Amino acid sequence: MSTRYPPSASALLWVLLCVCSAVAEPRPNFVVILADDMGFSDIGPYGSEIPTPSLDRLAAGGLCFSQFYNTGRCCPTRASLLTGHYSHRAGIGHMTADDRLPGYRGHLRQDCATFAEVLREAGYFTAMTGKWHVGHRPGQRPTDRGFRRSLNLAAGGVYYPCESSKCQLFLDGERIANVDPRLPENWYATDLWTDYGLKFVDEALSEGAPFLLYQAHTAPHFPLQADAIDIDRFRGNYRRGWEQLAQERLGRQRRSGLIDASWQPAPLPDEISRWVSLSDEEKDRFDHLMSVYAAVVARMDQSIGNLLKGLEDRGALDNTVVIFCSDNGGNAEAGPSGRTKGNPTTADSAWFCGQSWAHLQNTPFRLYKHHNHEGGIATPLIVHWPVGIKSKGWRRQPAHMIDIAPTLIDLAKTTWPDTIRDRHVSPPAGISLAPVIQMPNQAADRSIFWEHEGNAAIRTGDLKLVRNGVGSDWELYDITNDRTESNDLSSSRRPDVDRLSQLWSEWAEQSNVLPAPARFQP
Repeated sequence: MSTRYPPSASALLWVLLCVCSAVAEPRPNFVVILADDMGFSDIGPYGSEIPTPSLDRLAAGGLCFSQFYNTGRCCPTRASLLTGHYSHRAGIGHMTADDRLPGYRGHLRQDCATFAEVLREAGYFTAMTGKWHVGHRPGQRPTDRGFRRSLNLAAGGVYYPCESSKCQLFLDGERIANVDPRLPENWYATDLWTDYGLKFVDEALSEGAPFLLYQAHTAPHFPLQADAIDIDRFRGNYRRGWEQLAQERLGRQRRSGLIDASWQPAPLPDEISRWVSLSDEEKDRFDHLMSVYAAVVARMDQSIGNLLKGLEDRGALDNTVVIFCSDNGGNAEAGPSGRTKGNPTTADSAWFCGQSWAHLQNTPFRLYKHHNHEGGIATPLIVHWPVGIKSKGWRRQPAHMIDIAPTLIDLAKTTWPDTIRDRHVSPPAGISLAPVIQMPNQAADRSIFWEHEGNAAIRTGDLKLVRNGVGSDWELYDITNDRTESNDLSSSRRPDVDRLSQLWSEWAEQSNVLPAPARFQP
C-alpha cells in the first residue's frame, strides 16, 4: 500500500529530495596515465634531475607510493592494470604471441573484465589514447573491451608519423592513415595522446557523464626520438656520468624520505664501464644518448601538464582522480653501450639507452626491465585528487598494478559484476587502495607475486623471495631493511625460503603461470 502525504508535505518531501540530490557527492572522473619503460628514479618526486614540473605538481598536491609494483614488462603490466588480475590469469603471461596455453594466449581473456567495461556499465564515458599492446586482432581492440572512444597504436615504439608496421593508428577500432585529416599535421605521439584525450573529455562533459581516460604513453620507450630543441636543452647535463648522477639521485631520494638512508645502493655492475675510463668521444656520445631520453621524459611531462590545464580550464580537475605510473623499470636492452643509429629527431632512427643509463634510471635498485628484482618491478605511483585526498605525502604500503582496477571501481561507488554482456567474469585478484588513498597506514596483510620469462618473486610482509631465471636459486631479502637486495638471507633462513617458494608454487598453479611455454622451462 502506498503512503499518501498532504500536498504541503509532498512538496516539502520533493524539495528535500532535490536538495539531497544536489549536495550528494558526484562520482569522480578518472585519468590513468601509464609511462612506458621509465625507471623508478626518472621523475622529480622520485629523485631525478630531469625537470618534471607537471608530475611535481601532482605529487605535491596528492600522494606518492614508495612501494608500488608493476610486472616487469609492458604487455603483462597493461593486462594487470586493465583487469585487476595477475597477467597470466588475464591471458598475457608473456607478450602478444599466442602460445596456446591458458596463461599465454597473447590477448585479454573474455572472463577477465577491464575497468573500462565495468565503468561503462556504471554510466561512465570511457576513452583511451596511446599504446594498447594487449591483443589487437578483431574482437581484441579497445572498443571491444569497454572503451567507447579510442585513438591507439596496437603496440608502441612510435613518436613521429612513419612507414613502419608499428606505426598503425586506430580510431575507435578502425585503421586510419598517419596523415588522416582528423589528426594534427606532423604530430608527435606524446602530444597526440593528450590532444585526443581532451577531445574525448569534451564529449563526456557535453553528455554530463563522469569520464575515464586511460592515457598509455609510448614515452620513454625506444626508439628514443625527440625534437632537436628539446634535446639541446639537456646536452652537457650528463657529462658528469652515471656514477655521479646516481649519487645525486640517491641524495634527493633520501632527503625526500622516499628511501631509507641506511640502504646501500646497488653497485655498478661489472659490465658497465667506470665513467672516468671513457674517452671524451665516448662521454659525448653517452651524454647525447641520455639527453635524448631526458628530452622524451620532459616532453611527456609537458604533455601531462597540458592535460591538467585542459581539465582545469573545463572545471573538471578538482574531482578527477589522476593516477600516474610506469609499466616496468629502466630498460637495459642494447647492452652497456646502448644504440645510436641515425638521427634521433627523425622517425627512422633507433636510439636505445642501454644498460649503463638504465642503471641510473633505476637508482637505487638492482637489475632492469624483464627482471623481478626491484629494478625491474618498482614504479613510481602518484595519485592526485583535490576533493578526495585529505592526507597528502608518502604512502608506504606495498601495492601492485592489480590494485588499480579495484580502486577505480571502489571510488566510482560501484561493484565488480558477475557478468558483462552475457560473459561470466571473475572477480579481480587486486584490492582497493581507496582506504590507503584516504588515510596512510591502512596496510593489508597479503602476499604479492611475480613471474616473467622464468624470473619470479613473492613478497610477504618484510620478506621477498626472488630468482633470476627459471633455473637459478631463490634469493631471500628483508625488504624493510634491505630493499636494494644487497644481503641474500637464503642460506641462513631456509625455512622461510621453503615456505615462500611453496606459496609461490601454489599461486603459479592457480594463476595460469603453469603450464609455461617450453622456452621458459628448465
